[in-house]
Amino acid sequence: MKRIVVGSENPVKIAAVRNGFSRMFAGEVFVMLGVAAPSRVSHQPDSDGEALQGALNRASYAMQAVSEANFWVGIEGGVEERGRELSAFAWIVIRSKDAIGKGRTGTFFLPQAVADLIRQGKELGEADDIIFGRSNSKQENGAIGILTGDVIDRTQLYEHAVILALVTFKNRDLYP
Repeated sequence: MKRIVVGSENPVKIAAVRNGFSRMFAGEVFVMLGVAAPSRVSHQPDSDGEALQGALNRASYAMQAVSEANFWVGIEGGVEERGRELSAFAWIVIRSKDAIGKGRTGTFFLPQAVADLIRQGKELGEADDIIFGRSNSKQENGAIGILTGDVIDRTQLYEHAVILALVTFKNRDLYP
């Protein structure tokens, strides 16, 4: 049985990690633990680099908080200006005692009304709740779920990036 510590108590993030590990390592048993982990970056990271740093920080904090585990995971969503549009994505960082894997979600563009609120200092989940009349959507289907009518929800978006971050661990001989 492998123990995984996720640097978040958000059920969406924990489910994405569980799903990604289960798909990459079918037949193995995983025990999940979520811990509140600070990102040590802006409330709403506004660049690719800042979001990656937030995920690295969350994974490191999880490792320090619960040292007896096999893997520690950090997830950080971010936005980035692309011309006059605002794109959204997330980074996933997975650490073991001797390796690190990184994966990024696909990128999608936010509606202008949501982007405007983010530019005014709101976090993406908060902006979604305001524009779409929701409550705590970041612990449910998220912006991507709202915008796609749940064809892809936040768990699914993150799950693929978890799988990408696990490439390092699935192919240890190629990533010394």
